[in-house]
Amino acid sequence: MPDIKLYGFAPSSYTWTTRLAAEEKGISHELEPIEFGSDAHKALHPFAKIPIMEHGENRLYETSAICRYIDEAFDGPALQPADPMGRAEMEQWNSAVVDYFYDWCIRRIVVQRIVVPSRGGETDEAMVADAVSHARYTMEVANKRLGQSAFLAGDVPSIADFMLLPVAFYLKQVPEAAQTMADKPALEEWLARMQARPSFGATAPSPPG
Repeated sequence: MPDIKLYGFAPSSYTWTTRLAAEEKGISHELEPIEFGSDAHKALHPFAKIPIMEHGENRLYETSAICRYIDEAFDGPALQPADPMGRAEMEQWNSAVVDYFYDWCIRRIVVQRIVVPSRGGETDEAMVADAVSHARYTMEVANKRLGQSAFLAGDVPSIADFMLLPVAFYLKQVPEAAQTMADKPALEEWLARMQARPSFGATAPSPPG
C-alpha cells in the first residue's frame, strides 16, 4: 500500500513537485486522476485545484504545504534547510514560484504554446509576446541566485528547487526558451543537476497537453 495518495495529473507542474518530494523523501505514492470541477473534486479541495494529498485520515491541499508535510511526517533525507534563515529563504522562493514564475512562464507561455493547441484552440500570441520579458526576468533572478549557491536555498536541494524544476523544464521545451533561458549558465547547470537526480527520472511526465 502506498504511503500517500496524490490527486492530480502527472503533467501538472504542482502535482509533479509533490511527486518529486515524495521520491526524494523515499516514500511511495499513488497518483489518482480527478474530474476537474466535479462534486468529488470540490469535496477534496474547496477551490477545485490540484494537487491534493491524503495520508491516512490527514488531507492537505497547496503544494508547499504538502511538501512540508511529506518532509516532516516521514523519515528520510531532509527537504528543508536546518536553519531558520534557510527555511525562510526556501519559503521565499516557494512563494515567488507561485506568484511570479508560474504565472509568466507556465500560464502565459507554456499553456498557450502547448496546451491550448493540443486541445484544438489557438495560441494567444499577444499574451505570449507580452509574457516573454517578464519570464526572462524571473529566470534572470533565479540565475543570479544560482550563481551564489548550488541550489536555491543553499548547497543541497530543498522544496524550493522542486517547485521551480517543473517550471524551468517546461519553459525549456518551447521556442520562447531562446528568449528567456539562454545565456544563463548557473540556471542551465542547476537544471542539468536537477534532471540528473533519480527523482526526476522517476516522475518526469511528457510535456503538458
